[in-house]
Amino acid sequence: MSTYFISDLHLDAGRPAATEAFEAFLGGLPAGTDALYILGDLFESWIGDDDDAELPARIATALRATSARGIAVYFMHGNRDFALGQDYAGRCGMTLLPDPCVIDLYGDPTLLMHGDTLCTDDHAYQAFRSQVRNPQWLAHMLSQPLAVRRTFAEQARAGSREHTAMTAESIMDVNDGAVKDSFRRHGVDLLVHGHTHRPAVHRDEVDGRPCTRIVLGDWYEQGVILRADADGRLRLAPLDEL
Repeated sequence: MSTYFISDLHLDAGRPAATEAFEAFLGGLPAGTDALYILGDLFESWIGDDDDAELPARIATALRATSARGIAVYFMHGNRDFALGQDYAGRCGMTLLPDPCVIDLYGDPTLLMHGDTLCTDDHAYQAFRSQVRNPQWLAHMLSQPLAVRRTFAEQARAGSREHTAMTAESIMDVNDGAVKDSFRRHGVDLLVHGHTHRPAVHRDEVDGRPCTRIVLGDWYEQGVILRADADGRLRLAPLDEL
């Protein structure tokens, strides 16, 4: 029995290889797979569940087939697809999760996050996040015609690229204090998140307690995913090594 964790695929019509890799990954999940957790940024952008583009429909078909095999599929919003709603999740056969949330991973309480809320030193991003996550702002945005929303998504992506180019990497990474506060608040020893595109296994102590933070990788070049087995083994590795 195994559970898989992925994030930051940033699927986009302009990157067909990533979509094909994701479909192959889903189709290759072995018998005995219990669950798949997608911890945000499955898509490069999301303009609403009513998007009539080909890519969302294609991904929904692949995820629905995975769910039909008896593999539980869970989705947590990222900073790129925070508008993904219950309608699309239902089409995919996946369950929406709050960010953060704690799951029982084969007897080990595990904290799951997208990871952007841990980047508290990036004040400009956190201000933007607060704006677009406001329910009134989101409702207004989703009420606009698809063409308007597509234009906004392109502008937001351009702004994100500019912000990334102008901001120090250390500022865009997680804040150590925010990480430790999350371990304390939720009373867990294991945290899994994405967002930073810096896959690694970090081991630290929080109030004298050993804790592990696993950062998932993006799928721009080579997908990096986490496999957790029922016997307690955790393996973070490139897609083609699992």
